[in-house]
Amino acid sequence: MKKTILFFVYFLLFNNIAFSGIDKYKNLNYLEYELFRNDNLIGYHKYFFSREGSKLIVKSDVFFNISKLGIVLYEYKAKSEEVYQNNKLVKFSSKTNQNKKEKYVNISHNSNKKNLLIDGSSYKGPAAQNFIIGTWWNEEIINAPAQISAVSGRIIEQNVTLVKKEKIKVNNKEYNTSHYNFASSNKTLPDKKKLNTDIWYEENSGIWIKAAFDKKGYWEYRLADIK
Repeated sequence: MKKTILFFVYFLLFNNIAFSGIDKYKNLNYLEYELFRNDNLIGYHKYFFSREGSKLIVKSDVFFNISKLGIVLYEYKAKSEEVYQNNKLVKFSSKTNQNKKEKYVNISHNSNKKNLLIDGSSYKGPAAQNFIIGTWWNEEIINAPAQISAVSGRIIEQNVTLVKKEKIKVNNKEYNTSHYNFASSNKTLPDKKKLNTDIWYEENSGIWIKAAFDKKGYWEYRLADIK
């Protein structure tokens, strides 16, 4: 169970440093997702978008727990904030309580060296500015060579494959989507650290509709609300 949760944590919270695609979200204010495990609702993930002049601020709130016979076996809480200016990430921070274990990430943009500086519970050091923090709301994540764990700062190199274009139904609404698979480039990683996740983005709008992976149970994110 612990390995499953760790895999999910790395998947949960992961955005790009310099991508024009962010402009297509200029009218987006709120996203909410329901989180299911084996088709049982266990939590939520909410995004709040605000603007201050040329800045875009994206705050995230995540909660889920796994229980059996009324007893909570695992609880996860996380909050994060992304700040973009002129289509570039200038700041990211997150705090996570992973079953009473604290983790964190702080990221800043080094304009002199044109890279990212990471201070995380798993990694401290530089990263290329085209690496994405995997919060998943921005479709431009499909173009990144690697993503940064928003839980611990760990860098995960990735291969992204377009599986197919397909129409899916989520919460009684149909969407025309592009279905992608995200997999770790490094196949020698232990299973608990490998990325293998399917993501569906709506065509044209780039809105994240659904995410899923199978790891000692079937996990899904499903879009519940958008404003």
